[in-house]
Amino acid sequence: MLMKVSDYILERLRQWEVEQVFGYPGDGINGLLAAWGRAENEPQFVQARHEEMAALAAVGYAKFSGRTGVCAATCGPGAIHLLNGLYDAKLDHVPVVAIVGQTDRGAMGGFYHQEVDLLALYRDVASAYCEMVTVPEQLPNVLDRAMRIAATSRTVTALIVPADVQELDYEPPAHALRTVPSSLGVGHYAPVPADEDLARCAEILNAGERIAVLVGQGARGARPEVEQLAEVLGAGVAKALLGKDVLPDTLPYVTGSIGLLGTRPSYELMRDCDTLLVVGSSFPYSRFLPEFGQARAVQIDVDPAMVGLRYPFEVNLVGDAAETLKRLLPLLEPKEDRSWRRTVEENATRWWEVMGRRAAVRADPLNPEQVVHTLDALLPDNAMIAADSGSAAHWYARHLRMRGSMRGSLSGTLATMGPAVPYVIGAKFAHPDRPAVAIVGDGAMQMNGLAELITVAKYYRQWEDPRLVVAVLDDQDLNQVTWEMRAMQGAPRFEPSQALPDVRYADFAVQLGLHGARVEQPENVEQVWRQALAADRPYVIDFRTDPAVLAIPPHASLQQIAAAASAVIHGDRDRGAMVKQGVKAKIQELLPGSGKE
Repeated sequence: MLMKVSDYILERLRQWEVEQVFGYPGDGINGLLAAWGRAENEPQFVQARHEEMAALAAVGYAKFSGRTGVCAATCGPGAIHLLNGLYDAKLDHVPVVAIVGQTDRGAMGGFYHQEVDLLALYRDVASAYCEMVTVPEQLPNVLDRAMRIAATSRTVTALIVPADVQELDYEPPAHALRTVPSSLGVGHYAPVPADEDLARCAEILNAGERIAVLVGQGARGARPEVEQLAEVLGAGVAKALLGKDVLPDTLPYVTGSIGLLGTRPSYELMRDCDTLLVVGSSFPYSRFLPEFGQARAVQIDVDPAMVGLRYPFEVNLVGDAAETLKRLLPLLEPKEDRSWRRTVEENATRWWEVMGRRAAVRADPLNPEQVVHTLDALLPDNAMIAADSGSAAHWYARHLRMRGSMRGSLSGTLATMGPAVPYVIGAKFAHPDRPAVAIVGDGAMQMNGLAELITVAKYYRQWEDPRLVVAVLDDQDLNQVTWEMRAMQGAPRFEPSQALPDVRYADFAVQLGLHGARVEQPENVEQVWRQALAADRPYVIDFRTDPAVLAIPPHASLQQIAAAASAVIHGDRDRGAMVKQGVKAKIQELLPGSGKE
């Protein structure tokens, strides 16, 4: 029996060591689905509830595994639905390959059923590489290039395969003109800067007295080198959100996240430093970096297109983070004056004390900060954590301390709603022997998370460690937008757009054969977390949280805090007392004594 194009595509994916393809079926990929049947489901087709969720699961797989994620969908609406998840991958520099069906070649251009110009549609999201297979001889070249470019450029690529082409007999490219043979694999490489650029960088760092380091996800493979550099220079280290798991938060000089969702000591680190080193980050908010003219700055990034952004750097080093730092370290002079380091460590210590006090503030019914702060001490050292966009990301950024081999991620640049549940699904397929936790807002849970619990229920028995905890911060409010309205417009909550219906998330999980519980009393928070983290199957916790708890940026002034609080009190007077308690906690955070009223 001759091999069809669809059979060959799956065979080539197996040769690329692809183990899962996240997707949703449709007649535009019927040929591929039939081939999956003939291949005994290798690589495994993981059925999501929606194509967007399939793409986001592929993103989660790629983020937590370091490998390329693959997703598949039918033509027309299926291909369209993939786009949001693919843009999440592109903007966060994550390798994902999309394989999509298309109308038969003979019907193209005829305004045919489900016909969409997919080459035009995918031209932006898969700008690095997007091709349509029109004859069998294009394979394996186009698939190999899609896999190779996605991996090496850390981006999205797409392969469009018309339905009739999937059914053609496969013929390899001949040894002839106008054919392109191909090969598997990508060799390891690690570019390094020129010696003269390293010397210029060392001169700037050696001249500095108060050095701040900002690391992003590009420094993930350089943890030992970053730690050694921080010790030599007496530096403090802040982390962009996508780099939250690059260094343990248990190191005394690590100040945590930076930016709107960041910590006070990270804000102080940037405010007071005289030298800045950025490693593997494209953190976009320059207002949270040192004032222009305040600090000399250098950058290390493996991508030449990403250097020189965000700040007026004196030196832009293009190179792999670990290999560049290995060559830089011998050029650095140890700092004898450790007063700056002591200040950084004192600020970081005070911050975690403040977080404990904020978590202890009473709320109605639950303080979301208590919920996440309690989880911090209970997390296994090998946990994988995903946070949703919105207020869930605030508490993830500020209350969870990375340690051991913990991994964490969120939708860092696109900040789309609803990635947390599909992220941890992808993470569990990447590492079925590790526990996973998703911290999700109720808006995202209603948007798509509930449906993806069906996916969890379908597959969790395959995982060596079945623990997957979905924690819903259920405040019946689209809380992030509500707070943005208060802070930016001084407007009270607009009920028609912001109020969410009361949904029994845990009850739905139980109906699916999972475990679940609703928590409404502060004294039950730790007990239910412990039950979920010890369960023999996935567990959904519905935490009934208070929408009036303030999620305030670290740079906010007391006047801004008062304005936001006033909007709450005038919009909902019953919550005034709770808001005042939150403002009190924030004032304690800002005052150096931290115990003053």
